[in-house]
Amino acid sequence: MPSFISKLIRRHHLSTTTTPSSSSNLYTKYNFKPPHPNPPKTTTSQPQISNSTPQKPPKPRYRPPSSLNRANQKPISPNLPFDFRFSYTESSPHSRPIGLREPKYSPFGPERIDRVWTGVCAPVIDPKDGGVRSEKEVEEKRRKMRERIQGGELSNAERKILVDMCQRHKTKKQVNLGRDGLTHNMLNDIHNNWKHAEAVRIKCMGVPTVDMKNVCFQLEDKTFGKIIFRHGGLLVLYRGRNYIPKKRPVVPLMLWKPHEPVYPKLIKTTIDGLSIEETKQMRKRGLAVPVLTKLAKNGYYGSLVPMVRDAFLSDELVRIDSKGLPISDYKKIGCKLRDLVPCILVTFDKEQIVVWRGKDYKPKHEGYFLTERETFDNPDDELLSCTDEEECEETRS
Repeated sequence: MPSFISKLIRRHHLSTTTTPSSSSNLYTKYNFKPPHPNPPKTTTSQPQISNSTPQKPPKPRYRPPSSLNRANQKPISPNLPFDFRFSYTESSPHSRPIGLREPKYSPFGPERIDRVWTGVCAPVIDPKDGGVRSEKEVEEKRRKMRERIQGGELSNAERKILVDMCQRHKTKKQVNLGRDGLTHNMLNDIHNNWKHAEAVRIKCMGVPTVDMKNVCFQLEDKTFGKIIFRHGGLLVLYRGRNYIPKKRPVVPLMLWKPHEPVYPKLIKTTIDGLSIEETKQMRKRGLAVPVLTKLAKNGYYGSLVPMVRDAFLSDELVRIDSKGLPISDYKKIGCKLRDLVPCILVTFDKEQIVVWRGKDYKPKHEGYFLTERETFDNPDDELLSCTDEEECEETRS
């Protein structure tokens, strides 16, 4: 009996603890709602600071001055006594073109120099006022200008010192002369090198090296310098004793390369003195002839003309392999061979240069072609002939 009563009391106690009564304050006192896992951020309004000073407008971007804008500028009047050409070694005043590929726009820019552009060159003498007398005056002015800049001759000791200073283990500065030859803007590069050194090293490569004599002549003629060393295509050009860098001649620069004019065709339909059938047979035989030599790209071709002349002593046809060279390069080489050997061009097919010596061929012994290495020692210089002081005293006595 008492156990039964105790069970009823325990059951009543459990029911009262699980289901709270409306009159109890414990549920309302300890009952609470949990906070949100990500509470929203409350934005607090900050007071904006007012700028009393107005913002400056951005500066305009820097634009370099255009060389074509010649406002309030007078044209340059260069005092160089020769015609301005794009290339002095790859163009000749004696070969006249048969047409132009573009209008006569001056590559120096509009109204930048006071010379007229004829489509090929900018002559120092106006074509309207030209004459034989004026040409002689220009040549005399060029000769006097060269003599004034060069001054006295170099001794052998001075020449050797200058050549040694231009060697590769002493300096890396050099001017490269490539397939375009001696260009007009290259004159400015040479004068810029002469600001810091008395001599400059020039490396010649490609088509112009077929006629190194012309390259050396044009360098000395257009820069008024003097070549004091040559080995193959490597030259050392001396500026002269009386050269003053601050009084260097004004060389206006070409802003673009002008288009080459139109010249007559190098290869004709029929060779002079032969019929059409004989021309075809000769072109077939020329492509089957053994190769005389193979030309490397941008190589040195100074010995090509003597090689062709020697080959003509035994064979009437000579073939030169020019695979890998641009079309313009081996056509220029063929044109130079035609004038220097001389010979007749047969064909350029299959990247081959085939030349014919002609019917009545006579070996040409005239003409001076530069050797592989040229000495510029002065035989009258006592410093070269005398090695000891005793020998020098004997020669003086």
